[in-house]
Amino acid sequence: MSDDLSPRGQLTVRISAMPADTNANGDIFGGWVMSRMDQAGGIAGVERARGRVVTITVEAMKFIRPVRVGDVLEVYTVVESIGRTSMKIHVEAWARRFQTQIHEKVTDANFTFVAIDDNGKPRPIPPA
Repeated sequence: MSDDLSPRGQLTVRISAMPADTNANGDIFGGWVMSRMDQAGGIAGVERARGRVVTITVEAMKFIRPVRVGDVLEVYTVVESIGRTSMKIHVEAWARRFQTQIHEKVTDANFTFVAIDDNGKPRPIPPA
């Protein structure tokens, strides 16, 4: 995990947490947060690979703080490394707390994506 002072990477997804996204405790489902992180990683992956990508792994994810209804979830991405057909993208989720300027890190993880062709087969990632 990176430090908790400021996000690392580029803001890729920003969305409000709504009541329909809560668990029985009234907090936002961890799966909802992870889904937004996968979405952001996919956006960054498509941009870098210049085409379709699929998620193949997510490294250990530890939830640091809950996300609550009304918070704005901000997801940041940075491409960490690129192989022939795959890339590792670091993804961080931050909550901008409802009606405040408080910005807190919720979780982060490394996602690995593989570039695929129209037949779903791995394809080389073009040079930058």
